[in-house]
Amino acid sequence: MLLLIGSVFAGLAALIHVYIFVLESVRWTHASTRRIFGTSAEDAEATRPLAFNQGFYNLFLAIVAVTGIVIAAAGSDPVGIALMLAGTGSMLGAALVLILSDRSKARAAAVQGLFPLLAVVLLVVALI
Repeated sequence: MLLLIGSVFAGLAALIHVYIFVLESVRWTHASTRRIFGTSAEDAEATRPLAFNQGFYNLFLAIVAVTGIVIAAAGSDPVGIALMLAGTGSMLGAALVLILSDRSKARAAAVQGLFPLLAVVLLVVALI
């Protein structure tokens, strides 16, 4: 049961990170995205290559987590859990770096890190 619930949270974390990918790599210079990140049109254009790259990091973490979910669902729990932990653990680490580097980003770090935290805790407990 813990594996199932942990997988659900890993999936939710993956969805959030796919959304972040879209914001950073596809919609970075759009007005609505600039409002979310608090950037001007000039700053968004200047940082576009960095955001594009960072968005793909988020996408790749989501892919790792989803691959783990699929593999666990197919019956290979140890491999699936390992991949889910790699993906969600990295997401959680990124959220911690965000809050430690800029306290004003606490809300963004919470959005980015809550589901990965729950997934990590549940998956580790499922292993015990």
